[in-house]
Amino acid sequence: MTGFDAATAAVQAALDAGARYADARVMHRRYESMSARNGDIEELTQDESIGLGVRALVGSSWGFHAVPELSDAAARDAGRRAAAIATASARVPGPPIDLVAVEATVASWASACDVDPLGVPLTDKGDLLARATATMREHGADLAEGLYQIWDTTKWFVSSEGHRIDQRIRECGGGISATSIGDGETQRRSYPSYRGQYGTTGWELVTSLDLAAHAARIAEESRELLTAPECPSGETDLILGGEQLALQIHESVGHAIELDRILGWEAAFAGTSWLDLSRLGTLRYGSELMNVTIDPTIPGALGSFGFDDEGSPAARRDAVREGRWVGVLAGRDSAAVAGLDHGGSVRADGWARLPMVRMTNVGLEPGPHTLDEIIAATDDGVLMDINRSWSIDDKRLNFQFGCEVGWEVKKGRRGRMLRNPTYTGIGPVFWRSMDMLSSEIVPWGTPNCGKGQPGQTGHTGHPAAPARFRNVRVGVRA
Repeated sequence: MTGFDAATAAVQAALDAGARYADARVMHRRYESMSARNGDIEELTQDESIGLGVRALVGSSWGFHAVPELSDAAARDAGRRAAAIATASARVPGPPIDLVAVEATVASWASACDVDPLGVPLTDKGDLLARATATMREHGADLAEGLYQIWDTTKWFVSSEGHRIDQRIRECGGGISATSIGDGETQRRSYPSYRGQYGTTGWELVTSLDLAAHAARIAEESRELLTAPECPSGETDLILGGEQLALQIHESVGHAIELDRILGWEAAFAGTSWLDLSRLGTLRYGSELMNVTIDPTIPGALGSFGFDDEGSPAARRDAVREGRWVGVLAGRDSAAVAGLDHGGSVRADGWARLPMVRMTNVGLEPGPHTLDEIIAATDDGVLMDINRSWSIDDKRLNFQFGCEVGWEVKKGRRGRMLRNPTYTGIGPVFWRSMDMLSSEIVPWGTPNCGKGQPGQTGHTGHPAAPARFRNVRVGVRA
């Protein structure tokens, strides 16, 4: 059977078994990754999977069932089982669940891709990682590592409302890191981020990173950090590089505005949220420079798609406008409960997982400054970049982050390198202190966002640029 045939059979079987709504996704995914260490290829992983997952809504309860085959009998059995699970759950009455309206769509969508990443010879990809890691070793790194990852996913979606959508999404990226070991001290420098850079694009993204050209620099900086002075402690002006600010957005904005967390439906892994729906539209989240959008339409960004896994078309929406909280990440059911008119942020990490509210591209709009201007305007502060560790409470409110590297900023100039830089704060207090923001936006990709139980790994994007925050607690108090 084709993907559409299997999904259609599953939906019809669910309706015949009593569901008032049903949808089904067939997903075919190919994955490849390679890692290198100290000039040698360490591991190559290649796998492929295909299967069908079907949701059925009975009363106020969802049922879900998945199968790893696309025969007519298997698809229909999956639909019946999903409806049976929903029926069993509906025996315990819950609040009514409706779905916000979405126009039934017949469509096809594919992400842009100039160079098929799975078509690039393994020898070429291996040579790239081996050369970069060998260069890092030559320039003093005790441990030199490199990695790339590739996902090639095709989806076929059918709903009982008339949706019939196919999508092909190709994603890839990679990065390198150098670790140096000293007397009681270990330091790491990474490029272009601690996990690499990823997007919905072809191998041209990895080529553009030019990993080998940065290998010597990050190895030398990792050794320099071993003897650099410790980051001082106290309150000071904090300048964050774009990569670190992307993680800050992810943890203290992206997870907090997920509507299932706000409603208390979801608490696994990342907890719930400090946000209260009664304050949507009035809460002051940050300074007037803070404009955060939810935008899965950004070309090449890792959280981009044509349609989410409920058939809602990708659309740009505001999450924070001039510092005021105005929007959430939602699905059709959670939006209806909250009285909103849109979903559009529901995805699953595979055919065998129930779709849930996930971040798409959640990030900042450009500010009016440059990094050079921010540094020049700072009399006394610390510049930090590239994440090393993160910790945030289960309300997504109180946080502490560590970075790989810091630099002293004195009288408008970047000074000596600092090791083990950390900063801490409370989400809205921190964001309200942002008084300078660069226009140099990069859509950083996060391929390892965990959520749900059983756990799912989401791919998200976070447009971000360097910014300054006033009077932030940095360093570790004695």
